[in-house]
Amino acid sequence: MPPYRPRTQLVTHEVTNQPPPLEDYNLFETNPPLQEALEREGGGGWSEQVTAYGTEMGRAETIEDGRLANKHLPEFMPFDRYGGRIDEVQFHPSYHRMLKRGLEAGIASNPWGDTPGGHVAHTALHYLHSQIEPGTGCPITMTYAAVPALKTDADLAAEWLPRITGSGYDPASRPAAEKSAATIGMAMTEKQGGSDVRANTTKAYGLGGSEYELTGHKWFCSAPMCDAFLTLAYTDEGLTCFLVPRWRPDGTRNQMHIQRLKDKLGNRSNASAEIEYHGAYARRLGEDGRGVATIIEMVHHTRLDTALAPAAFMRAAFVQAVHHTMHRRAFQRALIDQPMMQGVLADLALEVEASLLMVMRVARAYDEAAGSDEARTLSRLTVALAKYWNNKRCPNFIYEAMECLGGAGYVEESCLPLLYREAPLNSIWEGSGNVICLDILRTLEREPAALPALLTEIELATGGHGAFDTALVALKDRVAKPIAEVQARQLAAQLALLLQASLMIRHAPNTVSDAFCATRLGGERSQVYGVLPEGTPAREIIARNWPAAG
Repeated sequence: MPPYRPRTQLVTHEVTNQPPPLEDYNLFETNPPLQEALEREGGGGWSEQVTAYGTEMGRAETIEDGRLANKHLPEFMPFDRYGGRIDEVQFHPSYHRMLKRGLEAGIASNPWGDTPGGHVAHTALHYLHSQIEPGTGCPITMTYAAVPALKTDADLAAEWLPRITGSGYDPASRPAAEKSAATIGMAMTEKQGGSDVRANTTKAYGLGGSEYELTGHKWFCSAPMCDAFLTLAYTDEGLTCFLVPRWRPDGTRNQMHIQRLKDKLGNRSNASAEIEYHGAYARRLGEDGRGVATIIEMVHHTRLDTALAPAAFMRAAFVQAVHHTMHRRAFQRALIDQPMMQGVLADLALEVEASLLMVMRVARAYDEAAGSDEARTLSRLTVALAKYWNNKRCPNFIYEAMECLGGAGYVEESCLPLLYREAPLNSIWEGSGNVICLDILRTLEREPAALPALLTEIELATGGHGAFDTALVALKDRVAKPIAEVQARQLAAQLALLLQASLMIRHAPNTVSDAFCATRLGGERSQVYGVLPEGTPAREIIARNWPAAG
């Protein structure tokens, strides 16, 4: 009798009750609140470009590039094969394709052209990009935000602005003068100081004129393969800002040595490094001893992106949750038809829309700031509020969306683990929560026009909802008295929520704004998502942010 040979059967069963892949869709056209906000906040002239980018970000090939960029991590290459020191970082081709898409779409350059609404367009495009691949957002953001700082020096501006505002990408490692486009990074914080940059120890030694050599270390250097970096170092006059190119004027590599790449929780497609300057060539940027004042404009603009990023992550997680629950059945019904699931998804939809409306309104203040002191002041206060609040809401939101997918949301094949790891980053980057709240207090103290400008904006919704009116009265009573430092977080949350509520009352359907006010300001407040007033039209609220669910 022949030995027993088990039969191999590759197909064990028919796969059913699984959602189809969410791909080849337009991220902009499936988001009515974003379409409305782009037009309302002054970016209507960019609608064609944003629509096209929505298509590009939804393509299956683009989504796969986003996945691959985070699967195949950057690799530090300290030496070439002959032993020469090169300090390069090697990226997977998918990373370069994602960065090329973003820069060629003008995310970094649009705000600095002549077309109105550039910051609003920047925010909308970056919002779409961050839903698919957040790591490449770091060099895009810093390249965009470096423009105001570079403008403080006419010579550096003339040399570098054409390289970073031309909507192009050139990944080659060679002197910037030989490239078709350039990117800008940042190296500010040191081991002993963190956010307290005045504790830095890096020294700058003059070579004559605006040229210096730097000696010291940086604990975080963001995107170390950029073409130049804004950094801080001490001269005899005090803390000063410098531009450090990766190549010296004589065409040799600059003495900016990478020690290692950070092994980070998230943002893994993007390289972050520890570096040392060993007589690195640098050009002074701005006044000697006025480094913080020079760099603050860059930080002001990077904060816009740290406010929009968590809004984008929440949007991406919400879309995945709705798509899954529309196509997954349990207990003889689609998950989205289950009452409690509808409540959770509708509550998530409220958060998604409110976070978007706030950051798009902030972006309009950036566009208007050039011609209005009130808008400039409003932008400084509201970007801090949006950064603080959107980031505080994001991690738990992603977890709740992950739970909607069950076990499928906990595995890497879905994008939820990537979003969950990414969720804390922007709260830490460019000032942690406490630092931002202190900045809010300083703005209220040093710029007396800031609070009246914000209250004027919020008051536009007076009479729109009872809970809103009550909360506004309470806010005015609070700010009429001195605010202790220990109360700063509570004040930031109160201001952000009322700004969101005002925007929702004015720009969202009544069913949406009523539910938002009831659950964020009224008696229906809860520590978890999914607790809505009885009779709330949950399916209608979900469809407002994902029309296919209607």
